[in-house]
Amino acid sequence: MRPLLGLRRAASVITFALGALANAGCAGHEVRVRDSLIALDRGSMDQAVAALDRELGVKSPGELPPVTRDEALLLLDRGSIHLAMGKYERASRDFGAADQAIEVLDLSTSKAADLGRYVFSDDAGPYKAPAYEKLLLNTLNMLSYLARHDLNGARVEARRLAVMQKYIESQHDEGALLGLGSYLAGFTYEKSKQRDEALLHYDEALEYAPYKSLRDPLRALTRGQKTTHEAVDALVEGAEPLPPVEETGEAELLVVVGFGRVPSKTPVRIPIGMAMQIVGNELSPMERREVDSLVLQGAVAWINYPTLGQGRGGYEVPKASLGEEILPMEQALDVEGEVRSAWHKREGTLVLAAITRLLARTAASVAVAGATAAGINAAQDDRQRRDGSAEAVGMLLGFATSLTMSALDTPDTRSWSTLPARIAIARTRVPAGKHAITLEVRGQRRTFDVQVDAGGWALVPFFVLR
Repeated sequence: MRPLLGLRRAASVITFALGALANAGCAGHEVRVRDSLIALDRGSMDQAVAALDRELGVKSPGELPPVTRDEALLLLDRGSIHLAMGKYERASRDFGAADQAIEVLDLSTSKAADLGRYVFSDDAGPYKAPAYEKLLLNTLNMLSYLARHDLNGARVEARRLAVMQKYIESQHDEGALLGLGSYLAGFTYEKSKQRDEALLHYDEALEYAPYKSLRDPLRALTRGQKTTHEAVDALVEGAEPLPPVEETGEAELLVVVGFGRVPSKTPVRIPIGMAMQIVGNELSPMERREVDSLVLQGAVAWINYPTLGQGRGGYEVPKASLGEEILPMEQALDVEGEVRSAWHKREGTLVLAAITRLLARTAASVAVAGATAAGINAAQDDRQRRDGSAEAVGMLLGFATSLTMSALDTPDTRSWSTLPARIAIARTRVPAGKHAITLEVRGQRRTFDVQVDAGGWALVPFFVLR
């Protein structure tokens, strides 16, 4: 009986240890960015960057870590904060490194990752960015280049944005066109003296929103002539042509204000009955019977999956003034709206995946229990009478297996946490010279001194991520 006693003791130790593991649970991505977001809430961007540096394993914001898995997401967060701090070169560097990693990860396939996602957790595999994140990555990086008057870098981002828009449109994703990116691409090509490209992108922007601030620039670009772009012609219809700033000796200012933060993902538990009401029709009859059987046995009561928390920023309207003159601002992009829209499209799939993993864990538990009992019985001396102990040990190990897999089933809370909830813009002509622009939103007020030459331009970003 000694071998059997040894197996029993081993099973007890394993079960105890795995139970402790299950009680401890596994932290998701939300824990990795928690300190940084808390620091942003306090208005301390330096501490927010320092918290991300610790997670990235680097000693300073000037370092880039090897991007092997979720570092790309942390770099996106750090890039947003660098943009808000006015450190545009660091923002472009972080966005660029993240962009390359996310593209590779998104287009790659991994059987190991698929298996992990199926058995363990959604966050077992590489991160796949939703459409709006990919488009905003190029948009915010274009903003970083324009803020330091780098039209070459901005055109590169504009081309990447266009490629990504076409790719996402080919996948029939409704979020393929986000107006702000097309607006900035049009601005980039307009200031690069590439009129046709500018009109193309402005037309795409107007399909997303009727930007009033584009009317005067388009009066100058079209010179009263019809174009092949319906939205452009509609916006300037009936308006007199306007001479460009190169002829009048004026300059142009474009102000971009991002404020608040998009809702982060948080793990939640919902009753299995509620989950079945959401996606029950998506399960096969066999899967439904398996779930019903588990519920009747009392083996399942809850499932874990990620959901969206509260956003920050509401519908606040930023204030902008040029000297004593009030600058009218218009909403360029409701980022939180895009995030929630994309989420609602995926929520059912995530609940379904959680139920599927539940069934996989149960199947693995039963298989381990059966194999263990069979092995112990086969090892016993034929002269000994089997008393059911082997089945008990098998059940313990099967339970331990299920418990371990449950502990490893962490909801996928990965997302770009430091995106602004909303972005507003203002655009105006000014005389050449020095100008003071005062911007105020979410309790923060800042004055920018801007110098522009005749026929020149400047873009002023102001991001308050709390």
